[in-house]
Amino acid sequence: MSAGEPGSVVRRMLLGSQLRRLREARGVTREAAGYSIRASESKISRMELGRVSFKTRDVEDLLTLYGITDDAERHALVGLAREANVAGWWHSYSDVLPNWFPTYVGLEGAAALIRVYEVQFVHGLLQTEAYAHAVVSRGMRGASAADIDRRVALRLERQKYLVAENAPDFHIVLDEAALRRPYGDREVMRGQLQHLIDVSERPNVRLQVMPFSFGGHAGESGAFTILSFPESDLSDVVYLEQLTSALYLDKREDVAQYELALKELQQDSPGPDESRDLLRGLIQLS
Repeated sequence: MSAGEPGSVVRRMLLGSQLRRLREARGVTREAAGYSIRASESKISRMELGRVSFKTRDVEDLLTLYGITDDAERHALVGLAREANVAGWWHSYSDVLPNWFPTYVGLEGAAALIRVYEVQFVHGLLQTEAYAHAVVSRGMRGASAADIDRRVALRLERQKYLVAENAPDFHIVLDEAALRRPYGDREVMRGQLQHLIDVSERPNVRLQVMPFSFGGHAGESGAFTILSFPESDLSDVVYLEQLTSALYLDKREDVAQYELALKELQQDSPGPDESRDLLRGLIQLS
């Protein structure tokens, strides 16, 4: 999937958004909609959020319930349901991924703007192969060498988004802790720091470092990612990764809080040029 091209995850979100709009316009409750397709209210909620796959029969029944009789409109939405069920390229790696992560990869690949705060390690889109291998090996203790290599291969494949013709804008604030915490040997870390300097020169990448010297800051709750999409029907999504699961927040009030935190982090961190100088200083110390 090329960067910017809506994947199956985003098609589900688009379809869910349309179904929610049609339901609300008709004044139908989620409970009533669920009853019409022999499903629960929570199933309708998950469908409208694009969290589950769609059966074409369910979509057809919901469209009938919502009074959609125009053949062209019905055909377009049912076709979107079929497209949404097509697996993305990343599903071939599903055996080495936690079950919540394929959704993120699909969203990441369709985003027009990716905003990140990272504190534990360098973000996956900016990792060198050697650094990625060290990070994955640490996180997949007991995994086979082949499985680790496949997880690293997926990470490198994702990085193609940043250099594609329609690459997203990528704005990241890296806590200095992520740069000082060693993954791999000294040569790996030096290579990673130099890579950050190089990639930060790309016109679509804005990299800032939050230095230890600043003290407490707006990122006290931990790492997070905000994904924004070119489709006007899609709300921004905040991604929060946990030890055994992940949260996807798209309520306007939730997103606004994380946008405010990131704005403060960007304002309080040195600019891209000064951040590159900080990276060069870390290379000399390593």
